[in-house]
Amino acid sequence: MRFGRTLRESIYPPWKDHYIDYSKLKSMLREQNGDDDDVPWTEEDENRFCDEMFNVQLDKVTQFQAKTAASLQQRADEVFEKLRELAPSDDEQKAASTDSRLKELRTELDEVVNDVKELKRYSSINYTGFLKITKKHDRKRGDRYKVRPMMRVSLAQHGLNSEQGYSNLLNKLSLMYYAINQTVEEDEQQQQPLQLEHQEEVHNGEKYTAYKFWVHGDNLLEVKTAILRHLPSLVYSQQSAKELDGNNDPKVTSLYFDNSKFDLYSKKVGRLTDASTVRLRWYGQLNDRPDIVLEQKILHEDGTSEERKFSIKDKYIKQYIDGEYKMEKSIQKMERQGQQNDSIETFKATAEEIQSFIVNNKLGPVMRANYTRTAFQKPADSRVRISIDTDIAFIREDILDRDRPCRDPSEWHRTDIDNSSMTYPFKYINQSEVSRFPYAVLEIKLKEEEGRKRPEWIDDLISSHLVHAAPRFSKFVHGVASLFEDYVNNLPFWLSDLEGDIRKDPEKAHEEEEQKRARQAEDVQAVDSLLGTSARRSSYKPAASSPVAKSYLSERALSEAKAPRIRPVEEADDIDADEVPEGAEPSSAQRNYGTLSSVFPGFSRSRYARSKRQRAQLPEGVTRPEEWLKNAGPLQIEPKVWLANERTFLKWQHICVLLGTLALGLYTAAGENFTAECMGIAYIAIAVLAGAWGNYMLHRRRTMIIERSGKDFDNIIGPLAVSVALMVALILNLIFAYRKAFDRFGQTMPNASKTAFVVELF
Repeated sequence: MRFGRTLRESIYPPWKDHYIDYSKLKSMLREQNGDDDDVPWTEEDENRFCDEMFNVQLDKVTQFQAKTAASLQQRADEVFEKLRELAPSDDEQKAASTDSRLKELRTELDEVVNDVKELKRYSSINYTGFLKITKKHDRKRGDRYKVRPMMRVSLAQHGLNSEQGYSNLLNKLSLMYYAINQTVEEDEQQQQPLQLEHQEEVHNGEKYTAYKFWVHGDNLLEVKTAILRHLPSLVYSQQSAKELDGNNDPKVTSLYFDNSKFDLYSKKVGRLTDASTVRLRWYGQLNDRPDIVLEQKILHEDGTSEERKFSIKDKYIKQYIDGEYKMEKSIQKMERQGQQNDSIETFKATAEEIQSFIVNNKLGPVMRANYTRTAFQKPADSRVRISIDTDIAFIREDILDRDRPCRDPSEWHRTDIDNSSMTYPFKYINQSEVSRFPYAVLEIKLKEEEGRKRPEWIDDLISSHLVHAAPRFSKFVHGVASLFEDYVNNLPFWLSDLEGDIRKDPEKAHEEEEQKRARQAEDVQAVDSLLGTSARRSSYKPAASSPVAKSYLSERALSEAKAPRIRPVEEADDIDADEVPEGAEPSSAQRNYGTLSSVFPGFSRSRYARSKRQRAQLPEGVTRPEEWLKNAGPLQIEPKVWLANERTFLKWQHICVLLGTLALGLYTAAGENFTAECMGIAYIAIAVLAGAWGNYMLHRRRTMIIERSGKDFDNIIGPLAVSVALMVALILNLIFAYRKAFDRFGQTMPNASKTAFVVELF
């Protein structure tokens, strides 16, 4: 069916003027007139088409969607306020009046829900229309201009066909339905609150709640380590999905069925009643003869899903699909093994039902999904099951094009892939037949047990910034939408999310989650007040860092942290010792060991000294911790830190040896010269001082490293003392030598010559 016809049949009459004008856009592309192919497509034509599509049609659709969504939210809030005014009563007359009023409110809720469904269909059909028309443009007029990428980005920015905007509204509607159905006494089944974040499934008669998420590659390792803290990693062997193995994560292949009209896809995207998915699944390579399971997953009207499956050998699959084989040999084998008649009849009924479904709907393999699965589960404990699928690729398996089929029509699978054991990323097949999913898919399944709450670490993972919620994601739907876009007229809502970055800012994600939980807690509290019970009282408690739980103290601390902390030196000097908070760090003289900052507070320009001068008084009620976080945990120091300390020590010893050699030579050559002997002894003392200082600093800095001290490692006392001592020694040596030479010169010269020499000298 062409999309234009699908669009006309999907129009909701009250909103008919607000849909995309698909025919007009096609006429502007000259799609309907083949004679215009010889007329060149000019810059003016391109500008006129883009202006109509982006500035007229897209704005019309997005504005109407936003306006309608706001109107529905307002109507739901009005019903919610009316519901809060009602309260249960023991008076029979008043109770009857309340029941009548509640029925009226439920009718109003039904109208809101119906409009929400229509708005979702409106968004979906228009979203598909914009993608269809841009694809036609790029195929027919895309030699110089490609507008489809720009359209995808625009659709993602406007949130068209995204379910994120409906989540809060539907959750509130669900709570109101629950409250009304619990209060009104009727024989009809009471509706339970729905949760968009999960989907209920039934496996072997047991109910599970399934949560699905996308995980960006940058966060994949962190997600796996968060799960491994609580669940061990399980890997299924390639021979059987029931045997545990210690090998690497297996490759899983799911071969999905549909017909040429993609009826199963359309029902699943449209969430129609009893929508089904049929697939063949096996682990590893098909050449290894793995166990192949044929599965049918049925989505019921109440939102729950059910699985039917049985094992089948690969040599019987083609005959079974064509309706020529009724699983007789498997039934005979079960009878020879002496299995119970109930299990045999159940197997036979399942095989017949699935085969009838395949034959009646003319189903055949159309697409395969190949991925690597990592499973997490405690042995013999199915209460919590988690799987992460990576390296996801979708490959065409259809025979829609009879001239160039993707697989041999006489086979049930692609032999070019399976016979060669081809693996991801499937480089050796036609790349137009492959679509690779950019993220990993995380699925959490929790077994429903009365009185058992969801594990806290699961809540933390679900609400963290590491995952992106994708509650309705389906590999079958995504694979068909990405590979067979020309064959389908309805696209899934999550395609727009692929155009953006799903990574989130941790702080922003935490605040949004806290606000969401607070709103849900308020809604639940309102429902409890209506029901007159506290049995469903929410256990939600805002986190200390949550914006919902911000106190005066936290606001004050935040304002003080943002305020400038620089205090003038004069003001800092005027602070008394009594004003220092209890538990504060030692005084300047104790902390700034061996530095001039103990004498001249403004001398040091290090970061430590600046932070000490700018230190602000702690807020009221906040005490300094006894142990810093940096000091917690095992001591880990890089070798280069120790080597740097030893290298400084060797430098000091080098100075000591040089001065000692100079002093020893001077003392030896002095002879009977007393001054030379004294200077030699002075240089020896300076050399000993340099060596002692180097040894002292070696041990001192080693202690600071071990203690993880935040003090400065530089110390100018030692170098300054050695430099001053050398300068003093050299100056004294010069003075003594000059005086001795002057005295010797005065003894040998006559007085007249001495006077003349002095006069001439001055």
